[in-house]
This record gives sequence, structure tokens and C-alpha cells, in this order.
Amino acid sequence: MPMYVYQVIEADGSAGEIFEVLQSMSEPPLTVHPENGKPVQRLLSLPNTPRKFAGGERSGVLSDANLSRLGFTKYQKAGDGYYEKTAGEGPQVIRRGGTAAE
Repeated sequence: MPMYVYQVIEADGSAGEIFEVLQSMSEPPLTVHPENGKPVQRLLSLPNTPRKFAGGERSGVLSDANLSRLGFTKYQKAGDGYYEKTAGEGPQVIRRGGTAAE
């Protein structure tokens, strides 16, 4: 469910408190603040979408060293039905049909 950003519209028409609400996309937008009943408007904001392999400050999150340190095992496809371990513990190779080699 997406997080929507709303802003309270004060009695004098000025902008008031900004708050976030977790809502289903099928729900209608709020027209009043859920706690104080003041009128609100939904603000446009950038979506916070996770990136498959984020760059920049998150570049090390999926690194082999970090995955291994956190106890994960990572295999990379090396051929048709053939995977080689690049991080963590476990068999060095996994082949189609469940055959693993240490």
C-alpha cells in the first residue's frame, strides 16, 4: 500500500500540518484529518520505489562480501542449469537436477 502525503488547510486558508497516511490505492483521498477533523488536501510527492540494484549510497548493500557477512549465500548463473557460488557457505556449484558439488 502506498504512503500518501496530506496537508491540513487552516481556517484562514493557510497551509497547516503535513502528515502521511498509509492507504490502499482504491480508497478515496481523505478530505478531513483523521484525528482533528480539519480539512486536508493530498499533496503530490515522488514515489518511493525500491530499485532492484540501487546505486550510489546503497551500492554495497548487495555486495558479495556484505551478503556473506550477513549469512546469505549467493549463486550466479554460469551456464544452462549451472550456478556457481559467489558468496556465503554451501556447495560451490549447483547443477540442474539437484546435483551439487562441493
